[in-house]
Amino acid sequence: MENHNPLLNFARMGEGEPLVILHGLFGSNKNWQSLSKFFSQYFDVLALDLRNHGESFHSDVIDYPSMVNDLHYLLNQLEIKSCRLLGHSMGGKVAMLYALQYPQLVSQLVVADIAPIAYQHNFDHLIDPIMSLKLDEMDTRSDVDKALKTDISDPQLRQFLLQSLSRKPDGWCWKNNWSAIKKHFDKIIGFQIPEEAQSGSWKVNIPTLFISGELSDYVDEIGKDVINHHFEKPHFRIINSANHWLHAEQPKQFTDAVMNFFRN
Repeated sequence: MENHNPLLNFARMGEGEPLVILHGLFGSNKNWQSLSKFFSQYFDVLALDLRNHGESFHSDVIDYPSMVNDLHYLLNQLEIKSCRLLGHSMGGKVAMLYALQYPQLVSQLVVADIAPIAYQHNFDHLIDPIMSLKLDEMDTRSDVDKALKTDISDPQLRQFLLQSLSRKPDGWCWKNNWSAIKKHFDKIIGFQIPEEAQSGSWKVNIPTLFISGELSDYVDEIGKDVINHHFEKPHFRIINSANHWLHAEQPKQFTDAVMNFFRN
């Protein structure tokens, strides 16, 4: 873990009790703009960019203890003593570990389509084509999109990835730190428990809602068994006709599930 803590970038709107939103792998707080706006009717919403993503700092280190450390430092700097925490995918793992380490600072926890387990996913087929692009030869965003089309045929997926593409005075660049993500991908798909919680059976006693996409396989029976073992009375909710990006595919179902949980 690094000794210094640069502040994470975040977008803030609304007022009331803080609600902190953590995006998934390859994403940023921009993926949550519309939902942040909705939640800002009820909360002081802080949608973060995790390290090596969005407008946040780049680092050669990317693992869950470091991301938890980043979050804790930011909340300390903002003098936030308690918050609701919502995390999707990679952000959900950060949220779970934060709640484990700092239960006194989290009033309610929502984990979207991820379990506290290691996965076997591999995204080299996405990262390698991106890293092989010669951006200095690209004039427009459409040129970059066209160059990626051969390897990444899904237009929605390409548009999601292209949200990380930024135009600077000296040309195109990526906001996401693809090289660090690729180098430490085993840590991202893994799940590292803090040393102080490794001995014995770690347990999260905070009210927690696990939301899964009906068409997603990220939270299977094995994942649910692990959740039930480590979370005290977890709540489960399935979002119909949704895959892994359930909050984008079915936003109304998603926000209804979250608000119903927060109100109980």
